[in-house]
Amino acid sequence: MKVISYNLRKHRAAGELAALVDALAVDVLCLQECDTRDIPAEIAGLRLAEATQRNRLGLAVYYRENTFRAVEVRSIALKKSLHDYVLKPAEERMLGVRLRDIDDGHEVIVASFHAAPLTALNSLRRHQIRTALTELQDLGPGLPALMVGDYNYPVFKENLGQAVRDQGYELTLSDARTYTRYRFFRGHYDFATSIGFDIAHIRTLPQGLSDHLPILITAEVEGNRPAVAS
Repeated sequence: MKVISYNLRKHRAAGELAALVDALAVDVLCLQECDTRDIPAEIAGLRLAEATQRNRLGLAVYYRENTFRAVEVRSIALKKSLHDYVLKPAEERMLGVRLRDIDDGHEVIVASFHAAPLTALNSLRRHQIRTALTELQDLGPGLPALMVGDYNYPVFKENLGQAVRDQGYELTLSDARTYTRYRFFRGHYDFATSIGFDIAHIRTLPQGLSDHLPILITAEVEGNRPAVAS
């Protein structure tokens, strides 16, 4: 399964999506900072599963409709930072989709995530991440789950990695930094947390109109899992 995660920087990079999906044969597309009032129902063969609704700039997940069916969707609002209260950005910071493979009936969960900005404490972001991962398991107990997005966590990742492992998940970075806007804050902001998946690799793609670089996650479900009854 190939998944792209891309923070569009206030929707500026939206025009790049169809070419990315086509060129890389993507199965799932997870977006952050997209204009949820101005996104299409379909992008290069990918169907919109859902987009967040409470704010104009939010999250969206697309899936390849000749491979998957969307079984259930869940968005959650996480604990707010001061930035959230003052500037009122997107409240819903995780959008999870439960997908069923059309051919073999196996189900997986894929989610788009956007943590609080750098003005918030790392401890708040860790809390948001832990809460989001717990919600994903509630969406499909025991199912493989992959949460990708903008974690806004450039330093002290060993603390985050331990918190993630304590919940049974793994944290996987891409092969190059994903944020370039400010020299001091450059680093790996966009990455993946997963359970039940083998992550073959995560590749940072060339920069477009966003200050974030998109990432391409190549992953497979661990072992053989029984199909879920309809």
